Amino acid sequence: MTFSEELQWRGLVGQTTIEDLTELDKPGKIFYIGADPSANSMTIGNLAAMVTCARFIKAGHKGIILVGGATCMAGGDPDGKDETRAKIDLDIINSRVERFKAQYHQLFRGMDINVVNNYDWFKDINYIEFLRNIGWHFSMTQLLDRDFVKKRIGVGGKGINYAEFSYSLIQGYDFLHLYRRYGATIQICGVDQFGNSTSGMRLIDKLDGGHADVFGIPLVINKATGKKFGKSEAGAVWLDPTMTSPYQFYQFWLNCDDAGVIDYLKVYTFLSPEEIMDIEKQQGENPGARIAQKRLAEEVTRYVHGDKALESVQHVTGVLFGDGEADKLNGDELTALAREIPKVDLTDGLTIIGALTASGLAKSNSEARRLVREGAVKVNGAKTNEDGPLTGVSLIKKGKNSFALVC
Repeated sequence: MTFSEELQWRGLVGQTTIEDLTELDKPGKIFYIGADPSANSMTIGNLAAMVTCARFIKAGHKGIILVGGATCMAGGDPDGKDETRAKIDLDIINSRVERFKAQYHQLFRGMDINVVNNYDWFKDINYIEFLRNIGWHFSMTQLLDRDFVKKRIGVGGKGINYAEFSYSLIQGYDFLHLYRRYGATIQICGVDQFGNSTSGMRLIDKLDGGHADVFGIPLVINKATGKKFGKSEAGAVWLDPTMTSPYQFYQFWLNCDDAGVIDYLKVYTFLSPEEIMDIEKQQGENPGARIAQKRLAEEVTRYVHGDKALESVQHVTGVLFGDGEADKLNGDELTALAREIPKVDLTDGLTIIGALTASGLAKSNSEARRLVREGAVKVNGAKTNEDGPLTGVSLIKKGKNSFALVC
C-alpha cells in the first residue's frame, strides 16, 4: 500500500481539507499537532493522534509537536465536558508542560521532531496588535456557529467565558506562526477539533496568501459500548506510569473487546497490514485464545513504556495467571505487583489463614478456613486444603481473580 492508502485502510482519515490524499505519498511535508497540558499526562486518547503523527514521520514528513502552555493558561480546550474549570496555577502549568515534553520525546524516540510551546511566542504579543492583526479576520457569525459554542450558550448550557471563546483565535495563530517560522502546512487533529483547526488554515490564506490543510483523525469508538474508546473502570488510561501503572496499562489492552480489537491494532500499532490481517484470521479461527488482544497489549505497552517495562508486566501477568510462583519475581517486579494487589508483610508465624484475613480475601478466620477446606485457595500456584505457615515470598490466590502478595 502507499502511505495514503494505508491511512485509509487503518481508518485514520476522518475529516480533511486535503483534496488529493496521494499528495501525502510525497515525503517532505511539515505538519504539526498540539495538546494542552490540562492534566499531568496525556491519555490513550492523545496516543491515537501521536501514533498517527509517527506514521507521518516514518513516511518521510517532518513533525512539529506543540504543547499548549498558552492555551492552557487561557483555559484550555472549551470543547471538553468540564464546563466549570478553574484557572490552573502557573507553576502547575509549567510543570505539566515539562511532563508533556518528556512524553513527546518518549513517544517519538529515535525520530526527528521539533517540540515547541506556544507560550514562547504568545508571551510577547501585544493584545491590541493581536486584535488588530488576528481578531480582525475572525467572523463572529462563524465563531458563534461552532458546535462547542452553541452547546455552551444554548438551552441548558452553562455559558462560556471570553478566554475560552478566544481559543479558536489562539489556535489559529499557532498555525500561522508555525507556517511562517517552520513552513508547517498541515495540522493534524482529532475530528472534534476540526473547526478550530481550520481557523489557522484560513489565516494563512488571508494574511500570507499561502495554502495549508487540516487532517482530522476520527475518534476511536468502543464498538461494544458505542462510546469513545479510552477509559477503564478506574477512569482515564494515562501514559504516565505513575498515574496508570505499566501493569494496569497492559491489562487494559489485554481486556479490550473482541468487536474492536482489530481496529485498535490498526490505529495504535505499527504492525503491517499483512501482519494485522493474519492476526485477524487467527482471531476468527480461535477467538478464545485472544491472540489479537495479547499482541495489542504487547505492541502498545512496548511503544509507550519500553521493552523493559513490557518484559516486567508480562512476567508479573504470567505469575498471576499462570504458575503463581511469586518468588520468581525480582525486586522491582515485586514492588510493581504490590501496587496492584493487597500486600501482607511476612512475619514469623504468619499462616495461610492469617494472610487471607489480613489481606481482606476473607472477612474472618472461619471464612478463610472454609475457603481452604473447599479448595478455593492456591499458594504459589498449588492448591491447598489445609492451613500452614508461610515461610517465604508467596502469592495467594482465591478463586479465579483475587490475589494477595506476602513478602
